[in-house]
Amino acid sequence: MQRIETLEHVAAGLDALCLADPRLVPVRERAGEVPLRRVEPGFASLVSIVVSQQVSRASADAIMGRLVALADPLTPETLLAAGDDLYRAAGLSRPKEKTLRAIAAAILDRGFDLDAVVRLEAGEAIAAMTALHGVGPWTAQIYLLFAAGHPDIFPAGDIALQSAVGNALGIAPRPAPKALSVIAESWRPHRGVAARLFWAYYREMKGREGAPAAVPAQVIEK
Repeated sequence: MQRIETLEHVAAGLDALCLADPRLVPVRERAGEVPLRRVEPGFASLVSIVVSQQVSRASADAIMGRLVALADPLTPETLLAAGDDLYRAAGLSRPKEKTLRAIAAAILDRGFDLDAVVRLEAGEAIAAMTALHGVGPWTAQIYLLFAAGHPDIFPAGDIALQSAVGNALGIAPRPAPKALSVIAESWRPHRGVAARLFWAYYREMKGREGAPAAVPAQVIEK
């Protein structure tokens, strides 16, 4: 199936979703612009997603900004060589420091290739990524959605998506991850676009961005 590479792919996916599930028509109307949400694959992108784990978008953006300034360039070599003080100054917890060091070591010592993993099928890619310390299904799914444009991944563990789907479909309390996974099955094979739709809906519902932080442009440019 076509990966999500352009806004035209997003629009085509939204058309297919609304045709298959009419409940999504008013969701699309309220959501407004549904962004592409694509970033370059690689270490910096995965770092930004790890930073986004279990914190607000605003907090993740602030931490990532400090980390980029302190760890220049933002590479596996830099983060593996950094002392604890750098991580504390950036605002990262010790568990996230451990995760970032483990990812950096996997790349440098074992040749783990974040560029190659995006070319795998979703299930194989998720299995490879979750073998890394501190990388769970949510982190792997977000990386594959944003860095690879995988078309049929829906990160049901994402709290913003749970909240958005619950509000849009009148489900109270918001669906838990397992329940949301079941709901999202009906949106195959366009679950990647469905996730983008509900993040956009959340933005309009809450007045703030709920999707995980993207890599700062200056990181990609380096």
